[in-house]
Amino acid sequence: MEITVTINGTAHTADVEPRTLLVQFIRENVGLTGTNIGCDTSSCGACSIHLDGEAAKSCTILAVQADGAAVTTIEGMAAADGTLHPMQAAFMENHGLQCGYCTPGMVMAATSLLAENPSPTEEEVRIGLEGNLCRCTGYHNIVKAVMACAES
Repeated sequence: MEITVTINGTAHTADVEPRTLLVQFIRENVGLTGTNIGCDTSSCGACSIHLDGEAAKSCTILAVQADGAAVTTIEGMAAADGTLHPMQAAFMENHGLQCGYCTPGMVMAATSLLAENPSPTEEEVRIGLEGNLCRCTGYHNIVKAVMACAES
């Protein structure tokens, strides 16, 4: 099936098999590898992206379902001049990453969380991110980073 998905502001058209997952399309067809494949069961959130402005786990969406949609990946968060998105900077400044594998998905989920609730409590951040797993157990600093970004 031919689909067109706008990823980080650029339209990408390709023929894909109907069973192709959006995460596969992003990584293999478009070549953006910041969106990670972590579990293949939607449990970890490493594949989180923004689909039409909402956080979504791209391993649960078929690429054909995203036909005509706008997708933002972690590569699309920084400004064109390379300036980090405030959430990316907060993760860096607050040591909200360890191995970094969960970081793209966490940043995508966290920015979506703050778009819905710009001034969350620490408990609301923890609840809002519970669908994203950090295998290094860096949750304290991840929450700290999200709170720092919310305050700015």
